[in-house]
Amino acid sequence: MLSLRENALAILNGEQPDFYGDFMEALSWVPDPVRARDTIPKDGKEHSDSWGTVKVFLPDSPGAHPHITDENVVIPDIEEWEKYLKVPQIEGLDWSESREIASKIDRGQRFSAMFMAAGLFERSHFLMGMEDAFCNYLEYPDEMEELLSVIADFKIRQIEIAAEEFHPDVIFYQDDWGSKQNLFLPPDTWREIIKPIQMRISKAIHDAGALYVHHADCICEPIVEDMIDLGVDVWQGVIPQNDIVAIQEKTAGKLPMIGGIDVPAIDLEGLDEEVIRGEVRRAIDTYCPAGRFFPGMPSGMCFVKRNDQIARDELKSYGRIWAEQHPIK
Repeated sequence: MLSLRENALAILNGEQPDFYGDFMEALSWVPDPVRARDTIPKDGKEHSDSWGTVKVFLPDSPGAHPHITDENVVIPDIEEWEKYLKVPQIEGLDWSESREIASKIDRGQRFSAMFMAAGLFERSHFLMGMEDAFCNYLEYPDEMEELLSVIADFKIRQIEIAAEEFHPDVIFYQDDWGSKQNLFLPPDTWREIIKPIQMRISKAIHDAGALYVHHADCICEPIVEDMIDLGVDVWQGVIPQNDIVAIQEKTAGKLPMIGGIDVPAIDLEGLDEEVIRGEVRRAIDTYCPAGRFFPGMPSGMCFVKRNDQIARDELKSYGRIWAEQHPIK
């Protein structure tokens, strides 16, 4: 029997797994002081993170969200971004908890993983608001490129320090580049500004000996070949609003993916159990034949607890049946 890590690597390498399941199940999370200091209470009140962005975490919300106004925006004028931006201190933080927790992970069984939130695009709109970010990418590309380079320097140093402190196997890098309908930026704008700088971050991840797992639970279909160029080892969050089969054909197995289950369609109160199980089976039947695919929930979970339990049960059972019935020759 393969360990969770071995099973995930089998899928990743196009070899025979014991079962087809979510890559995320094989991760053991290691907390880090960079992310910890930006954690805010789930109290619905305004709190500033280390970059100065005001956020609110509503009690019934799945996460904290920026609450940017004309009064609290960090960068009100992109042409003077250096005047306003104060990059947080990253040297000298206490990584002792990270080392301790990482030391207890059996790396033959699971991957040690660090969550790196607020990638280049997300951090940029956290600093100036979404509307101004859209305009600035189009009207002030040079200034945005300079700003993103500074953000990238910070992230690269975080990766380097993490590698020194506990050697993560996986960097789970979060940056939603689109919505459920399209990319946020025109593909050429993304390629001109974000892609070259993201290449530096990808190199740092690989230089640290880690897998680069990129979370983007949105449309990325127009740039999937660019994601291969970036060196993304696994794309997590692949929603079925992307034409996943077409992407598999276009990328010829060079972009392993996690997701495929249409969570909004099954995350409804009172939904018939067979509808939930049927959606899980549809995702496995449709996307696993191309190989290097991890069926899972792009957003990580259903918020209706009953539905989440049913979906996970079907993933566990049908994912094993499918592997047994479709051996890799």
